[in-house]
Amino acid sequence: MCPHDPVCPSADAPDREAARTLACHPEQGWSLLCNGVVLFEDTGELLPGGTAIAPHRPDPLVGAA
Repeated sequence: MCPHDPVCPSADAPDREAARTLACHPEQGWSLLCNGVVLFEDTGELLPGGTAIAPHRPDPLVGAA
């Protein structure tokens, strides 16, 4: 259970990446969030149940000033 106030989003919530970081290992390229999600620097995710979420970086704007 999340001890934060307000409570962090659950691992199955659409905004799961908004949970607070519990452990950060930038040298290895990952962080553990309060909801049990492992967030990778390429924006991929590993959910607590073992489901992998592919990286989902936004596409760069073409011709942006």
